[in-house]
Amino acid sequence: MSTLAVTPGQKTESIAELKRRANRLRIEIIKMIGAAGSGHPGGSLSEVELLLGPYFRVLRHNPKDPQWANRDRFILSKGHGCPALYAVLADAGYIDHAVLATLRKLGSPLQGHPDKRFLPVLEANTGSLGQGISVGIGMALAARLDKKDYHTFVMVGDGEIQEGQNWEAAMFASYHKLQNLTVIVDYNHQQLDGFLKDILDPAPLAEKFEAFGWRTVEIDGHNLDQVIPALETARQETGGKPTCIVANTIKGKGVSFMENNPEWHGVAPKPDQVAAAIAELEAAAKTL
Repeated sequence: MSTLAVTPGQKTESIAELKRRANRLRIEIIKMIGAAGSGHPGGSLSEVELLLGPYFRVLRHNPKDPQWANRDRFILSKGHGCPALYAVLADAGYIDHAVLATLRKLGSPLQGHPDKRFLPVLEANTGSLGQGISVGIGMALAARLDKKDYHTFVMVGDGEIQEGQNWEAAMFASYHKLQNLTVIVDYNHQQLDGFLKDILDPAPLAEKFEAFGWRTVEIDGHNLDQVIPALETARQETGGKPTCIVANTIKGKGVSFMENNPEWHGVAPKPDQVAAAIAELEAAAKTL
């Protein structure tokens, strides 16, 4: 049985190439949300490297066989960040790039929150925040019961960590020694209404998960030299603990007028703003 992902080009794509891909994906995200006229640019831009790491280096998966029983599972619990996931799925070979332009359109498979009824390649419907870790626990337990060695990754938002179900799930996962479960926290320090520190600060996140019995690591979520090793180590965990990767990120990453600005949590850029954002990202591409 293969232990590697089967994404085309995955084995040879360098960190430099992945950085260029991240920049291209940010341009795609801006175009998608701008064309839709609605969506969540801030949190979509913050999670790009955290999606590239799994799908292009770590996740065991096969676009030619999306329902492969031994594939690793990936759940985007912060479902409003789905434009980034859709863009990565297109680059990985799961969906046609042409479909990206239909984001949030009537009848499109690319709903405003991930929905398996429209896009079967997804592992779960998400967007009701706080539930992703529990869904991932179910998949991790299923792997144990079925005697399979696939790993389950769940990406959560730092705002949704405020919800109590996450901490019930955290207790359960460590108690049952689910070493085949990894939670990635997109720690961009903002949520819908503003900055976490002004609403309900979950800090210190790494220490909290560690106190709940998890193996924890804190990284720069935009540095692929940190993202990929953290994911690889979690994928290989044998110590009987689930892993939490606290990834410090910048909301709106790559677009200066969106970075660290809570106003861009759930507002689509207007045509002139789309043009300005793309121009900035294209200029940045020349330095990569």
